[in-house]
Amino acid sequence: MEFHAETFEEMAKMSKKHAMEMVEKGDKAHLRKMDEMKELMERGEAVRWFEGKRKEFDNLPVND
Repeated sequence: MEFHAETFEEMAKMSKKHAMEMVEKGDKAHLRKMDEMKELMERGEAVRWFEGKRKEFDNLPVND
């Protein structure tokens, strides 16, 4: 799935909504990723992962 957003927060919101919809449908790939995120949270690494994604977003070229 490809998302377009002006801010990282918008992108994160769209991504989360999509993930939840896919998990509700029982999509195995999304269920695995949700388990991976749960593990990151349990190990206290989720914030670092999230900030890495924010940096990736901030470094994307701007499309006018």
